[in-house]
Amino acid sequence: MTIGEIGEFALIDRIRKLLPLPGEDVVVGIGDDVAVLKADAERVWLATCDVQVEGSHFLRAAIDPVDLGHKALAVNLSDVASAGGRPRFALVSLGLPRDLDLAFIEGLYEGLRAEAEPLGVDIVGGNISSVRHGLFIDIFLLGEAPRDEVVLRSGARPGDRILVTGSLGDAAAGVALLLDPSLEMEAAYASRARVRRDRPSPRVREGRLIGAAKTATAMIDLSDGLAGDLGHLCEKSAVSARIFASALPVEAANRTFSASAKGDEWHLALHGGEDYELLFTSPPDKAGRLAEEIRKATGLRVTEIGEILEAGQAPEFVLPDGKTVGFGGGGWDHFSIVKGRVER
Repeated sequence: MTIGEIGEFALIDRIRKLLPLPGEDVVVGIGDDVAVLKADAERVWLATCDVQVEGSHFLRAAIDPVDLGHKALAVNLSDVASAGGRPRFALVSLGLPRDLDLAFIEGLYEGLRAEAEPLGVDIVGGNISSVRHGLFIDIFLLGEAPRDEVVLRSGARPGDRILVTGSLGDAAAGVALLLDPSLEMEAAYASRARVRRDRPSPRVREGRLIGAAKTATAMIDLSDGLAGDLGHLCEKSAVSARIFASALPVEAANRTFSASAKGDEWHLALHGGEDYELLFTSPPDKAGRLAEEIRKATGLRVTEIGEILEAGQAPEFVLPDGKTVGFGGGGWDHFSIVKGRVER
């Protein structure tokens, strides 16, 4: 059996089982957006790492190195945000071909610095190695949070409302256009989609507000697509979910493009990935107030898109005409050759 046959998430589970049980200072180990590690009686460290690999995550000829620096750090910041934490320290490891122009590295670090400084993140070191084929940027990020404000994937309960920040499907539209420039897309929307693809906005401030409010029951960031990441949250929480197409924060231009490029107006919103929005759950009597508090504090839209169901019920996607279909799976999986993979 190969890793392509079992897929990314089954591989992670196998790796977890190969390791010893975590020590007493590990609050949460493998299996969430971040590892949660004891700092003292009141605070925890949040540890995460994410890599950008040429040919898998980006095409060097198609992205500005400044944007790549922004994105490489942003995807890690999003993980810390998804736990309600404050990002603090980063280590950057680079795999570089010998013939890479020095200007590329200067642009990359310009983007890293611009992403880090407003949030008070210090880049404190890393590693550099030569590579023969393609380059990569691997970042380890350490954040912190009060222990009672950390939000994990595992706390959603039946009846909770499902909420999401921002909009969905835009980055995936940008990726689709990059891979096939002949596709038709409104010019104004194409510009927005490219920005969402190349320079995502991690919702750090929103994540900290959600954690501090102590009314969210579970949270995850949307890197693998709404369907896939909601599936991860439901799996960890041992629940199911119902979402409503009419409630999804999706631009009309995205729906039109998705229908043309993918044959389904909801495909990019559900399965596209790289939104880096926050998906979270909250009890029905607290969800609306929490959404409004975030909107007032940050100006960012927060939308209620569905509800958590009892375990054992099939996931439901309710179309605008009332018809219900399934939506499970189909998110981004780095290795799977049998699941509904989104080709980037």
